[in-house]
Amino acid sequence: MEVHRYLPMTEEDKQDMLQAIGVQSIEELLSDIPGDTRFNRTLAIERALKEPELLSFFQQLAKENTSIKEFPSYLGAGVYEHYIPSIVDHVISRSEFYTAYTPYQPEISQGELQAIFEFQTMICELTGMDLANSSMYDGPTALAEAAMLSAGHTKKKTILVSKSVHPEARDVLRTNAYGQNLEVKEIETKDGVTDVEALKQLHDHDVACVIVQHPNFFGSLEPLAAIEEITHSTKAQFVVSSNPLALGLLRPPGEFGADIVIGDAQPFGIPTQFGGPHCGYFATTKKLMRKVPGRLVGQTVDENGHRGFVLTLQAREQHIRRDKATSNICSNQALNALAASVAMTAIGKKGVKEMATQNVQKTNYLKKQLQQQGVTIQAYGATFNEFVVELNQSVELVNKALFKKGIIGGFNLAEVDESRENQMLICVTELRSKEELDHFAKELGAFA
Repeated sequence: MEVHRYLPMTEEDKQDMLQAIGVQSIEELLSDIPGDTRFNRTLAIERALKEPELLSFFQQLAKENTSIKEFPSYLGAGVYEHYIPSIVDHVISRSEFYTAYTPYQPEISQGELQAIFEFQTMICELTGMDLANSSMYDGPTALAEAAMLSAGHTKKKTILVSKSVHPEARDVLRTNAYGQNLEVKEIETKDGVTDVEALKQLHDHDVACVIVQHPNFFGSLEPLAAIEEITHSTKAQFVVSSNPLALGLLRPPGEFGADIVIGDAQPFGIPTQFGGPHCGYFATTKKLMRKVPGRLVGQTVDENGHRGFVLTLQAREQHIRRDKATSNICSNQALNALAASVAMTAIGKKGVKEMATQNVQKTNYLKKQLQQQGVTIQAYGATFNEFVVELNQSVELVNKALFKKGIIGGFNLAEVDESRENQMLICVTELRSKEELDHFAKELGAFA
């Protein structure tokens, strides 16, 4: 007898359904489909496995993988391995959160609504912005939505995005812009950051927004003050994509005059898990409040004066006329936003700053150790989490050799930019120990 984790349809169930629709058999149900269009052969697939056999099969497949729990990883490029307090899984595994959908009915959704409200509040504190929405699918989605908002608000058709922005985010941006008949122009980089002079050459009165990433894809810190001055000279929108953990240490983009700050909350409480799902954040000014995609949770009081929370400013196509909607985003990452909220709360303000500081210190330590081994470091100034090294052979081959030594190497930049052959993007987080960093420096030094 097979043991099922679900309730399968019985023969009796099938007969009841056929009777309800007025037919005697499956053949009668399909009688209107011409015989020559039907698939009259046996599907060329392997036999179905019983559940214990299926579990064993996939367990064997899983053993062929090597995870970051087995080998120390120096792979970042948008997905980062950070400390996750154990309380995160405990809270998000509770059924009232784990199975919850959109909290349309505030009278029975106060816990979910308050969790989202706290997420919005913490994002505002990190970014230095007036308000944040209830989250988005991921960082690249949030970036594209920021560009669409800017184009709609300014009534302009050109989007300038730095080449130091994550290449996958730029791909998502181009896809969205195509549908809106917007033109995307890329700003060249110099010394690992946005080339301010190149920005000046591209910038004109038809620019809706300028988008930069800080810290950028290469880990370098952008000259936000200079970029902001150029951007606002024509009343374009200044959009900054930021790693929220870095903002525990860096001056927030809001203090540089950013109009929209977006990014991915993955560094807080969301595991790497094969690259997703993530949780995008979207923060902006009160001026743009009614044009924010998705929705916001607001704080109010009930008729008895007690604090309560409600969905508000839901300017999306499910709630208002399609032609008035700000976006077709129709959901958010509430569970992952909750994970980020719990992580930020558990770590605390001082803890977030300490985590960010350790990322900087350990990154700089590895830089020095690699230099002593003769590895060429791209001199891009101050960096957070990541930096670029130049090797004398293919990064793909180097990473295969490192793997044999028990190390997951960095990102091969040639995969996204042919001009960066033999360049590796290395990520260091607070989880890497001194022993691991010394071992990595020694092994990578062999390829200097």
